[in-house]
Amino acid sequence: MELKIVVYSKSACPQCESAKMVLKTKSLAFEEIKIDSEEERMAFYEKCGPSVRQMPQIFINDQRVGGLAGLQAALAQLGR
Repeated sequence: MELKIVVYSKSACPQCESAKMVLKTKSLAFEEIKIDSEEERMAFYEKCGPSVRQMPQIFINDQRVGGLAGLQAALAQLGR
């Protein structure tokens, strides 16, 4: 099953780098969208919902799985 993975990240973010490394280690293709502007990030958080206040935010097949821990849980559930 092909996964469509999108990683919303910002520069100089250790957790963003870790999430991308997990995907690379598992040879999973992903699209990265950097949101470095504070204004753009706040607008993005607003769209995601009130509980979202950090990067990275990762979507698999258009479903938000959250950050690094959410990514790892989702991949385990998918058997990846």
